[in-house]
Amino acid sequence: MGNSQSPPSHNPRFASSSRAFTHTELEDLKSLHASLAAKSQSGGPYISPSVFKTYFGLKGALGDRMFDLVTQQRKNGKLTFEDLVIAKGIYEKGTKDDIEEFIYQLLDVSGDGIVGRSDLECVLGALFDNIFNMDTPERGSSAHQGSVDVFLNAAKFTKHDEGHDQESLSLEDFRTWCTLLPSVRKFLGSLLIPPHQGRPGSQVPRLMHVENIDSNMVLLKEVYAWHIGGILPQQELVEWKLLYHSSFSGLSFNTFLGSVSNDKGPTVLIIKDKDDYIYGGYASQPWERHGGFYGDLKSFLFQLYPKASIFRPTGANTNIQWCAVNFSSESIPNGIGFGGKVNHFGLFLSASFDQGHTFSCTTFGSPCLSKTNRIHPEVIECWGVVTKVAEQEKHAGGKGTVLERFKEDRHMLNMVGLANSSE
Repeated sequence: MGNSQSPPSHNPRFASSSRAFTHTELEDLKSLHASLAAKSQSGGPYISPSVFKTYFGLKGALGDRMFDLVTQQRKNGKLTFEDLVIAKGIYEKGTKDDIEEFIYQLLDVSGDGIVGRSDLECVLGALFDNIFNMDTPERGSSAHQGSVDVFLNAAKFTKHDEGHDQESLSLEDFRTWCTLLPSVRKFLGSLLIPPHQGRPGSQVPRLMHVENIDSNMVLLKEVYAWHIGGILPQQELVEWKLLYHSSFSGLSFNTFLGSVSNDKGPTVLIIKDKDDYIYGGYASQPWERHGGFYGDLKSFLFQLYPKASIFRPTGANTNIQWCAVNFSSESIPNGIGFGGKVNHFGLFLSASFDQGHTFSCTTFGSPCLSKTNRIHPEVIECWGVVTKVAEQEKHAGGKGTVLERFKEDRHMLNMVGLANSSE
């Protein structure tokens, strides 16, 4: 619903943008602008760069570039009410193309009209500072260099600019990058929502495991969880709990199935192989015995290292999830997997849990996820996704029976080999 009675203005862009807002929304924006202008002490109805960046929680070059775009690159340090309406009209209420073109311009932090690798590196550094170091002094991309490199590796720079040796990121390159990194796209598309209002794209699931487990041995880091959660609904970004870790439970298919069988919600399977590649899949359905493919289009594959990417179902087929146990037919290989076809999966772990494979597949539009098609797992993890609804039901019903609590506690102790220490 727009605002049919737009405020009179000599600026056609303002008149057009204001029609995207209701009367109440425009009044709220007017109040916000007046409040921030008063704090700016700019001697007029203008918001200063420092007040703008503080209110929207934007640091460094990314905040400078956003202020530059919102003020239509006048370089006078004065953000008017019309500027705010025009920017929000395009950035938040424009067409998909309008919004993506705005974000693409935002990436050009150097302001030279070219989105180069250094621009992307700067933006990613600022992004990680905002998400993972909200209360610490500005540190820049160097503090997150490992993560920055992983996300940079997902980008392809194919645009040739005259007078420049290195190729840059085209608008189409940017769109492809956003498809692979939905968490980045979500965050960069919500920068004009202040952090205290719950900025989309900044939620990181709380990762839960028993204290006896050395966190350095856990594959799933916060930045990886944030990346995987980029296409998940809000209720699945509350808490993830470690159900199985091969370093503590052993590389055992039966132990894996036993560990995850009590968890009926979605799970996140992560593999680190002997080539040091890290990848996996999000399974929306429980790991249960089937004689063929099952699952739904909520599942997806992902890469975490040395490149971060997410591959969603393309709709080409419904060969989503695989879990075959104790079958004797060669046409039903025992193990777990995602996508592709029998013996040519997008990702597959054999029941021996010491080998598997990954091929490019049309199910998810994914490439081989590792260095080679044949994989040899070094570490396997599985995390249970605790949905907000399930968590509320848990609290509403107490902590369950004594037997249920014993089973859960014993399972966690089994993971670290302590269940029988007192027997």
